[in-house]
Amino acid sequence: MSGDLYKAILKKRQQGRKLFAVLIDPDKFQSPEVIRRAELSKADFILVGGSLLTSGNFEDCISTIKRMTDLPVIIFPGNNLQISNNADAIFLLSLISGRNPEFLIGKHVIAAPLLKASDLEIIPTGYMLIESGKPTTASYISNTVPIPHDKVDIALCTALAGEMLGLKLIYMDAGSGALTPVGSRMIRQVSEAISIPLIVGGGINTPQLATAACEAGADIIVVGNAIEKDMDIIEKISKAIHEFNTLNLSI
Repeated sequence: MSGDLYKAILKKRQQGRKLFAVLIDPDKFQSPEVIRRAELSKADFILVGGSLLTSGNFEDCISTIKRMTDLPVIIFPGNNLQISNNADAIFLLSLISGRNPEFLIGKHVIAAPLLKASDLEIIPTGYMLIESGKPTTASYISNTVPIPHDKVDIALCTALAGEMLGLKLIYMDAGSGALTPVGSRMIRQVSEAISIPLIVGGGINTPQLATAACEAGADIIVVGNAIEKDMDIIEKISKAIHEFNTLNLSI
């Protein structure tokens, strides 16, 4: 609960440096090669979590990852059962794009005593599902309607409200296996409206899309589902983000 990880994220944002996170679904964590590549490509941290766990062991997954790397491991919880003291931090997600009270505050009430007793750094995060061209597991499980991809004003006002409520991060997610990522126009206007870091994920499966999100104002790029089809995407996207940082910090 030291707050060191969040302070590091804020510092990087102030420097204009973009960060890269690899998202691991415990159900699909089959090979340590993913972690090795994340380290070699100089990813900034590992996210662990999923909307639905059927066969994966959440605790074992995090423990295995922690044994393999010194990269910070952050829980990206799909529900209140996804808590592990072996991780470094947790994005305490409030689904502010939806109107289901369970995912706005209900699950949090159940998890609060466990989180209080843990050593996890707790980072309150406003989670916003953005329409991606097809229904996603997250929207189905949460019983919420994503923000339409062209309704930039709704996304902007939602993110602003989240910041005003005291949330420390905004996470815009097109969802696992998204057909289209969050649009550059939406990223840009939300980024310009808020003063807290902005995370963008879902549908980012090429270096070009990662660079476009960085140019639009995303502070952290998350890649998960695309890794299952092409593990090389870790190095490719990491390289694109590092090149973006080098170019922009030298200007």
